[in-house]
Amino acid sequence: MSTDPILASLDDGIARIRFNRPSALNAINVPMAEQLLATVKRLQAAGGVRVIVLSGEGRAFMAGGDLRAFHADPQHADTTARALIDPLHAALALLAAGDAPVIASLHGAVAGAGMSLALAADLAIAADDTVFNMAYARIGASLDAGSSWALPRLVGLRRAMQIALLSEPIDAAAALALGLVNRVVPAAEREAETMVLARRLAAGPTAAYGRIRRLLRTSHDRDLGDQLRAERDAFAEGARTRDFTDGVAAFFEKRAPRFGGD
Repeated sequence: MSTDPILASLDDGIARIRFNRPSALNAINVPMAEQLLATVKRLQAAGGVRVIVLSGEGRAFMAGGDLRAFHADPQHADTTARALIDPLHAALALLAAGDAPVIASLHGAVAGAGMSLALAADLAIAADDTVFNMAYARIGASLDAGSSWALPRLVGLRRAMQIALLSEPIDAAAALALGLVNRVVPAAEREAETMVLARRLAAGPTAAYGRIRRLLRTSHDRDLGDQLRAERDAFAEGARTRDFTDGVAAFFEKRAPRFGGD
C-alpha cells in the first residue's frame, strides 16, 4: 500500500480520490492538503473526468484536521492554519468549478474538515456506521472548507447553528433525515453502491451536469430575474452541444441517449 497521503486513479471517466492516512483516521495535515490540490489539478488537466469520488482508506472517511502541528508550535498556529487551509480551499474551489459531479463515499468518523469535505460534495452516500461531528467548536475553532456556506444551505440556518455550535455526534440515520446525505447503505455495500452511482453519472451528460451544478450553487446569490437569465444562457449554450443533439434525437427515436460528456 502506498504511503502517499492521497491516492488517485482515473478509469472509464471515474476519478477516485482517496485519503490515505489510515493510522491517523485520515486527519488532514499540510502535506495531505497540498497533495489534494495537486491531485485535483492533475486530474482536471488530464481530461476525461466525468465524475469524482472522494473516500477514505481504513476505518474512517476523515476524522478532521491533524492537530499535532498546532500543538507542537502554538505560537505559529495562525501560519499553520493558513498553510493547511489555503491548498484545501483551492482544491475545493476547483472541484466546484468543474463539470464533473463529486460524490462523497462516507464511513466511520466524518468530523471537522472531513464533514466539511462531505458537505462540499454534490452527492453523499454514507455507510450505516458513519458518525458525523462538526467538532470545530470543541477545540475553539471556527469553520473552514466551505462548511459555513454549505451547511445552512443543506439544513437551514437554525439547524446549522445547532450542528456547528453544539458539535454533537450525528449518526447516519439522523444525517439522512437532516439532508446531510442522500443515501444510507449497509457498511459492506457502501463501495459497491458508490460505484453504481459513479458509473451512472460517468455515462451522463457531463457538460450539462456542470451547468446544472453552477446554476444551483450560485442560485442564492441572484434574484429571480438574474437566475432566469442565467438559466436561459446556460440552456442556450448547452443546446449547441453534441450531448443535447443526441439527447433530443434519442427522445424521438425512443432509445437511450449516447452521451459523450460534451
